[in-house]
Amino acid sequence: MLEYKLYKNKASGSETIVLLHGLGGNYGIFCHQIGIYKKHYHVLAINLPGHGNSPLTSSSDNPFTAEGIAGEILSLLDELKISKAHLVGISLGSVAVHHLLQQAPDRVQSAVLGGAITRFNPLASFLLLAGNAVKAFIPYMWLYKLFAYVMMPKSNHARSRKLFIREAMKMKRSDFLAWYGLAFHVKATYVEVQEKSENIPKLYISGEQDHLFVKPLLEDINSDRQATHLLLDCGHVCNVEKPKEFNAASMAFFNKHRIEKSISSAL
Repeated sequence: MLEYKLYKNKASGSETIVLLHGLGGNYGIFCHQIGIYKKHYHVLAINLPGHGNSPLTSSSDNPFTAEGIAGEILSLLDELKISKAHLVGISLGSVAVHHLLQQAPDRVQSAVLGGAITRFNPLASFLLLAGNAVKAFIPYMWLYKLFAYVMMPKSNHARSRKLFIREAMKMKRSDFLAWYGLAFHVKATYVEVQEKSENIPKLYISGEQDHLFVKPLLEDINSDRQATHLLLDCGHVCNVEKPKEFNAASMAFFNKHRIEKSISSAL
């Protein structure tokens, strides 16, 4: 089972926000969100496979796939008797959210996607392919650090860049490479999400300086008619770089789409 922390809200009937980090991170990247969220919601913070003390990507007899990741998250929700939840995904965690929207849209009340990735721009695609060509011959941290500096090059990105590099050093090489392989399926995943979760509220929060991903994202979600919130002077890991702004936008969104509110409106 995936490693997790569940923060209970004292109010009976509180809904649950599920937190999903990106590659090389862990649920600690949500340290500025958990305290705010748990005032009004239960908060379930998850370490994805190959991160923290969660099972390794190779621990199952089945191939490591994004569908399998979503299945593990759903199994944990079943174990904790959470029938429906609000989701927060950061970076590649947004791709995990997209797979949950694809596989089990009935389990998702709403979704906030920070630093979301729907497809890669030409530079990101080149780096991904180049890295794939040499990944068997060089230390995986060389690749990770290269991507970290290319994705988060500015001085105001330093905090999130250092955080992710530090935490990624705790990963096993095999886990990093397994996640790396999933990046090639990002675009196909988003296309299917558009078809299967049209009626689920989604909020995409990105930094205006997220130069590898924000332009393709804005083009894609414009056709999807979903809400966007751009943070000024902010890079890829927007919940770390601009926590107050991220918290304000995401909390307003969750409160607007509470399950209890939806039921009251229907009545």
